[in-house]
Amino acid sequence: MCSLEKRGNVYILTFVGDREHRFNPTTFDAISDALKEVEESADAAALVTTNAGKYFSCGLDMKWVGESPHDRFDIGMEKLENMFAAFMKLSIPTVAAICGHAEASAFTLALAHDYRFMSTQGSSHLYMCELDHGFNIPKSMLTLIRSKLHPAALRDVVLGGTKLNARMAFQKGIVDAAFDDSVGTLQAAVKEAEKLAVRGWNREIYRSFRLAAFPDVVEELDIHVPYRMLASYNF
Repeated sequence: MCSLEKRGNVYILTFVGDREHRFNPTTFDAISDALKEVEESADAAALVTTNAGKYFSCGLDMKWVGESPHDRFDIGMEKLENMFAAFMKLSIPTVAAICGHAEASAFTLALAHDYRFMSTQGSSHLYMCELDHGFNIPKSMLTLIRSKLHPAALRDVVLGGTKLNARMAFQKGIVDAAFDDSVGTLQAAVKEAEKLAVRGWNREIYRSFRLAAFPDVVEELDIHVPYRMLASYNF
């Protein structure tokens, strides 16, 4: 589901394979194990999250949810919240190298990173699809999204359901830079991670600064309010 590579004191977490990299219990466990390994590494100084293939991720695995929707909505959302919180609680800088589509909760995951670089290759886009599909967005996710977007971008993303390519996302301040292809995007993200890593910041202080900069996000993620999705989705 994902691989973890170490280059010096920078770790690279990659969603592997040509599929949509949807989040389900297997994916959540693999990501959790990777983040635990990074956090427990004494010399880890930055993390890059990226993907192989045309998808960064298409979010929660709705096929898995659909097998038992009344149980798995809440299970899936709690695991999503735990994943977002784990990235927000990391004690090192994080960079998302978005080399494909990032939709719904995967868009939110990219926002949980400190920096975002994106490829213009193909039809790569950022897209909060919930409005178009008749889904609710829980307060925890909206708190994270709101903390990272300017008001006009928030309106377009959440209330407009706008699909944003890399250049549009850069213009709206959602990503820090756009590059012509996936190779260049990942190279730039790793270079940025290496620049951050060389600063040698105290990890606990870095974590505390991030949590203080976005004070309500992790608190909302940790509450785990039961999730209710509107019934318009056809499994």
